[in-house]
Amino acid sequence: MKKIAIITAFVALPGEKGYSRFEFLSNFLSNNGYEVDLITSTFQHWEKKKRDIERVNRLDTKYNIVLIDELGYHKNVDYKRILSHRKFAQNLKDYLYKEKKYDLIYCIIPDNHIAVTAAEYSKKHNIPFVIDVEDLWPEAMKMVIDIPIINDLFFYPFKLDAKKVYKMCDAVVGTSDEYRDRPFKDTNRKIPNITVYVGNEISEFDAGVKKYLSEIDKSDNEFWVSYAGNIGTSYDIKTMILASEELKRRGYSNIKVMLMGGGPLKEDLEQLSKSINCNVEFVGYLPYQKMAAYLSKSDIVVNSFVKKAPQSIVTKIGDYLASGKPMINTCSSPEFKSKVENDGFGVNIEAEDVNILADAIENLYNNKALCEEYGRNARKVAEEQFDRPKSYLEIVNLINKLLEENR
Repeated sequence: MKKIAIITAFVALPGEKGYSRFEFLSNFLSNNGYEVDLITSTFQHWEKKKRDIERVNRLDTKYNIVLIDELGYHKNVDYKRILSHRKFAQNLKDYLYKEKKYDLIYCIIPDNHIAVTAAEYSKKHNIPFVIDVEDLWPEAMKMVIDIPIINDLFFYPFKLDAKKVYKMCDAVVGTSDEYRDRPFKDTNRKIPNITVYVGNEISEFDAGVKKYLSEIDKSDNEFWVSYAGNIGTSYDIKTMILASEELKRRGYSNIKVMLMGGGPLKEDLEQLSKSINCNVEFVGYLPYQKMAAYLSKSDIVVNSFVKKAPQSIVTKIGDYLASGKPMINTCSSPEFKSKVENDGFGVNIEAEDVNILADAIENLYNNKALCEEYGRNARKVAEEQFDRPKSYLEIVNLINKLLEENR
């Protein structure tokens, strides 16, 4: 049996909150005839705390969980985070070279330095090295810390590490076409590359709707405009709150903005909502299946980003589409804007403009037939392109091909 290492510092293990792409992939590959080590961190990125190692050891999974020690940090963009990931990379190197042999390495990027460590090990042992491009560092980090010249100097090591990884990889998986294509920006290498959206499991989403929908209190005349995800720098939640105020001014007191999730700006934005005449509810963090029910109870979903956000097709898109509701998109990614238009599941609008957002909500509120059309299209796209048990077969096929060629 071939042995695969999936390396990522960011994964939600069973029972944890956060990003589950690599937990699902580890299980999926195990079910497809591989022995899998999911190599991850002792630090849980989303909860910002050390994992309970005894609890992890008790988990009953088809794959092996390997915990690599790192220091931990409190903020997503922070010098302590850089130091923490460097420690992870060093401990990962010690682990890989001391006792383990693999037939293929599958590694997330970012973190760039961790990916370099995995790449160098793969090259030394002459085994295929696949990268899964989840975000672009340092591009995304520059948006948060935007200081000309100093920015370029501070993030230069991240740029060098990214170039090394892009040159050493044997195949590329991207969570969008933009991310898939980034490693080829500075090179003409001919290597396999595919796009596999982060996606979700439609069956789990639907199970959550069935379980929780009747528990969610929504009056008959309420019209919900919902956001689910991080309440942080990249996401334009402030404009959603101010648009609610504008809609009340226009006489739409029954249109309610529902904000699911937490993040560093949540407290400040709650204070803003209390200081103005708006109809906004901060629902807070919800377990996945309950969030699914809230989205399905909603009337519109909003993919809300600030203008300069570098994100492309993000995690929550699969859940938004599965809800079967029309989408208002403010993400400036040309790829995703084109998808919204071509697949016909919503409207694109300019970010950070209160009146434009209020107009878009008002237009959909007054056009039930269009909402139903967008919703049907959204659900169809979710089932055909974002359902992991179907879409992740592309990754399995890619791995099969690379291992066959490396025999």
